[in-house]
Amino acid sequence: MHASKLTRRLFCAAEIMLLVGTIAAAAWLSRSEEWHPLALVVVLSVLALLGQRFTVKTSAGVLSASLVTIVLAMSLLGPVPAAVFGIVAMILNSAVRRLTPTQWLNNISAFAAVPFAGGLMVRALAGDVHQMPSHDLTQGVTFGLVVLGVFVVAVGLNFILIGLDTQIEQGYPLARQVREVFLPLLPGQLAAGMIATILAISYRSIGLTALFGAIAVLLILQHLTVALLRSEERAEQLQARSLQLSSFQWGVPSMFMQGLGLRDPTALRHAAAVASYAKAIAIELERNEDEQELIHLAGLLHDIGKFTWSDRILHPENLTDADWVVIRRHPQDGASMVGMLDGFGDVADAILYHHERVDGGGYPAGLIGKEIPLASRIVAICTTYDTMTKRETFGPPMSSEEAIAELRTVAGGQLDAELVETFITLLEREGPTFGQKADYKTELAFERRVRKMAQPGKVAAPARSPLSDRARSRSRAWRSSVRGLRERTLSKG
Repeated sequence: MHASKLTRRLFCAAEIMLLVGTIAAAAWLSRSEEWHPLALVVVLSVLALLGQRFTVKTSAGVLSASLVTIVLAMSLLGPVPAAVFGIVAMILNSAVRRLTPTQWLNNISAFAAVPFAGGLMVRALAGDVHQMPSHDLTQGVTFGLVVLGVFVVAVGLNFILIGLDTQIEQGYPLARQVREVFLPLLPGQLAAGMIATILAISYRSIGLTALFGAIAVLLILQHLTVALLRSEERAEQLQARSLQLSSFQWGVPSMFMQGLGLRDPTALRHAAAVASYAKAIAIELERNEDEQELIHLAGLLHDIGKFTWSDRILHPENLTDADWVVIRRHPQDGASMVGMLDGFGDVADAILYHHERVDGGGYPAGLIGKEIPLASRIVAICTTYDTMTKRETFGPPMSSEEAIAELRTVAGGQLDAELVETFITLLEREGPTFGQKADYKTELAFERRVRKMAQPGKVAAPARSPLSDRARSRSRAWRSSVRGLRERTLSKG
């Protein structure tokens, strides 16, 4: 939210007073010896110009090598030259970037006041640099620590002044600027401060020759910075592309489920409840996070194959034998739809077998017992219980007590007996309908899944659930028979 006109005017007036006050204080405290040796002033002037030449614009802000020059002026000359170099640097910077008048004022006032204050702090803490012995090692180290400490304080003050202006003019909160601008730029700023500190100590020990190396340092710094920024830009582009692909991957099953939900309002409620129950069982069984995710997602998408049903089958009055063939095919249809997405193969398997029975009488492959994937066995229990307690299609709902009794009746035949008891224990502890409070969008957590999948090395679904060799051979045989039937049907057509 932008600040009021009065607030902006008051802040602008405060910046003018800060700039005028800094200039007045500099004029009052100015001493001729601060501009000596002249050779040092000339070298720093050249570095200031080169620093603006090496300014690099980043997504988080602007990095300029002239910062090194300002720190050197602050520590080797004094507060007045530091303020002058800061003003000149910001005039050049603002002109090149074609900033608005308010931005000009903010930059110039900040880079006049902060270097001036920094120069005064260095003088107060380390003494007058012009009277300091050049080759005293202990004093040189102390001087370097003072310079670095003052630099850190100066960077913080500078950011606050510019950040307040940005908050007032653009409504960009200062706390958010700290996270998104200051912290990303801080490593580069600290590197510049350390370079300036080393150069300042070198100048005190070696003399002006040490500063000529600063030009080479600035060239190397610019080259490394540009290379780093290009690398970051490529990484950001790759991340954006990964997010797009992840959004597509998750968008496809989500689109089918949303479409099914528009045609059958009960579908999304049922999916969310089954997913919630299923994940609770996975947690109770102490499965790892990847398996929990697989089981949860299988519960969420187990009925996705119903998207292919006609409205007559979706909202039945009388069902024909042909209709029952379509109904019994929805696990295969759902598995085919989900299995085409990269990384969803195990979820497709869980969907494919969620109508299997542990006694071998289920469909489509007639798997027995633990040949059926764990996720499928869990989803079978959850969908059975939720259907019985809601009865949104076939007759009135059962009470939770009746549904639990029915689960125990079919345990060992239709459903896995051990998992049934685990589920009943959960219901007794958490409440008989705790899963029915789930919301589909919350369970889907689309944005979280997209971000997770877009991370390097991540895939859409967790590792494959173990199947016995016999189960895999049955599954392969069943799929081969389906392909053969399709080929024969096509050849007859």
